[in-house]
Amino acid sequence: MKIWGRGKRYRSRLLTYCMALGTVFITVAMVQYPKEAFDSAIMGLNLWWNVVFPALLPFFILSEILMGIGVVHFIGVLLEPLMRPVFNVPGVGAFALSMGLASGYPMDAVITSKFRKNQMCSAVEAERLLSFTNTADPLFMFGAVAVGMFGMPELGATIALAHYLSSFLVGVVFRFHGRHRDIRTPDSVRPKGNILVRAFRALYNARQEDQRSLGQLLGDSVKASMNTILLIGGFIIMFSVFIRIISVVGLTTWLTETFSWFLGIIGFSNTLAPALVSGLLEIDIGAMAASQAAAPLAEKVAITSAIIAWSGLSVHGQVASIVIESGIRMGPYMAGRLLHAILAAALTLFLLGPAQEITLLFSLPVTLTPGSVNTWAFWLTRLEQVSYQIVLFTAILVALSLALHLLRGLRLMLKNR
Repeated sequence: MKIWGRGKRYRSRLLTYCMALGTVFITVAMVQYPKEAFDSAIMGLNLWWNVVFPALLPFFILSEILMGIGVVHFIGVLLEPLMRPVFNVPGVGAFALSMGLASGYPMDAVITSKFRKNQMCSAVEAERLLSFTNTADPLFMFGAVAVGMFGMPELGATIALAHYLSSFLVGVVFRFHGRHRDIRTPDSVRPKGNILVRAFRALYNARQEDQRSLGQLLGDSVKASMNTILLIGGFIIMFSVFIRIISVVGLTTWLTETFSWFLGIIGFSNTLAPALVSGLLEIDIGAMAASQAAAPLAEKVAITSAIIAWSGLSVHGQVASIVIESGIRMGPYMAGRLLHAILAAALTLFLLGPAQEITLLFSLPVTLTPGSVNTWAFWLTRLEQVSYQIVLFTAILVALSLALHLLRGLRLMLKNR
């Protein structure tokens, strides 16, 4: 026991020294390369102000309001028959899943953190939920990547299908994560009765417990959402500077050589190594670099899928800043991202090869193109499409959940005869 405690202290000291050394290194590098640091900070600020702020703020506010008036509790009861047996998370997890699918990073982290703070899920359930709900939005994959980067709209269905299928597979794998920490519920106290009645009762009880007027709820939602969006903006700027600095000082050279060795092992072109280095740190830069690499198309698309699934240390930093206060550990989240990246790349190769015909069934029209960004028409159209996607994803999940609930009830009825 004494040896274990001593080892823990050594690890804590080593981590402290490494953090201090890294911070000093970045500070000195910024002083030595002030122009590069300033330009990258401006680039990060423009990305946040022109893209992230208008894209996510309305949905942050919407999620706060929906939780305050009890709609999330209502959805949670309806979706418990689906989310519990498949992913081993509460039914409210489907709300985070739907919002994450439609809105992209880091919407799921914001909602999962709120669930944990409001005691709507346990810590281990929050870790499971965060492991597979961290997804890119369809408009990014169909518009920015397939059209804007590759110039091939037909690739959008392949990338999106591989991304979402691999995400669900990660959720199924992580349903076994931390099972020894689960709080077991005796069969005798499990909810019974009509599921719709229980859902409306949960909505009413949640609203009664909240007690805030509509005006106060709206004001609190805007304040909380602004705090979150400002926090995300700070991380985007910080990582933009960090990525530029380590590139200027030459640290990316070692990473490029490492990735080249790995790509050689799996039979991929080593010209994709710089894209993996960029994607390790930031999703947009990495995806763009992969699309421009001198490599076979299938390999470029597979690496792009892996980068989108990994999402970059910049997004991970945003997630960490959001969930740190709720006590959710980042280790399972990082493991989920790595597994998601591997599965997404493998599924992409499969969909581009033996299962190529399947992707034709999921082709979607791309109405948003990169050229229309930063106009009122663009953001109004995006708001409309994302809202439609949220409703669509939630409706599909509710239909599946109710079907499972009815089948289970029918099976019990036949069994008791």
